[in-house]
Amino acid sequence: MNRVIKEKVNCLIIGSGPAGYTAAIYSARANMKPVLYQGIQPGGQLTITTEVENYPGYPDGIQGPEMMIHFEKQAARMGADIRYGLATNVDFSAHPLLVEIDEEYWIEANSVIISTGASAKWLGLESEQRLNGYGVSACAVCDGFFFKGKEVAIIGAGDTAAEEALYLSKICSTVHMIVRRDQMRASKIMQDRVIATENIKMYWNSEADEVLGDKKVDGLRILNNKTGEKQEIAISAFFVAIGHEPNSKIFKGWLEMDETGYIKTIPGTSKTNVAGVFAAGDVQDKIYRQAVTAAGSGCMAALDAERYLSEKGLH
Repeated sequence: MNRVIKEKVNCLIIGSGPAGYTAAIYSARANMKPVLYQGIQPGGQLTITTEVENYPGYPDGIQGPEMMIHFEKQAARMGADIRYGLATNVDFSAHPLLVEIDEEYWIEANSVIISTGASAKWLGLESEQRLNGYGVSACAVCDGFFFKGKEVAIIGAGDTAAEEALYLSKICSTVHMIVRRDQMRASKIMQDRVIATENIKMYWNSEADEVLGDKKVDGLRILNNKTGEKQEIAISAFFVAIGHEPNSKIFKGWLEMDETGYIKTIPGTSKTNVAGVFAAGDVQDKIYRQAVTAAGSGCMAALDAERYLSEKGLH
């Protein structure tokens, strides 16, 4: 294969959410001269989030896109080389490590920090996308607080959906839970908790037919897939909890992953099974998926990368 090698860098960061930018801040301060490629969605999932109220240091809350601008500016001020571009292929068979950018050229890297995140799975409704951020959300822990005391709906049947429904039941007046089949996929204990919660109303054999509302969510049309009957309920928010997909496809065959594609790291570290390759943020975290935990793991990745480069005499 004829590869065009553009340059060699000491620390290459792939992805630009809280994990990637935090890794850039720490690695730049350590004089690792990091190069960060922002990926297809600069700023990550927070750029499609409106109000962020649970990140420390913002007592009045902050808009997600504005927060990511702050992260980027801080990383740039520290000396990180931040670029537009998408990692499209890798070759981790030898050192230096190789990463292809925009299917055009390759970069040699002494260390690589992967912070490509995960993308929420959506139902594919036009109204769902139009009202995303205006009552439609894929994160109940992030956005449930804004609908305190109101009626909301959630769709999903796994453990995550059950956990989010239970979380919402503590702050919302009623949680309408839509399940596609006549039973949930969640573990038995989680199912029992959901069904035993008085203000969670179950809709079995049902699907979301349409999210209702002009500029914000004000209702949901539900379709019973057994009878064909439709009904509308008045709600203020609609939470989609049908799973996330880690953005890890280009690393398959190189890095160890779980059955759903999340990159495995050595517990307590950001280290992958390939020396010099580290993973941070939602691409390796299917449990917490919060901005603050992503940022923390970005810090870990930078520190792990610094130690690795020092041990190799490259820093």
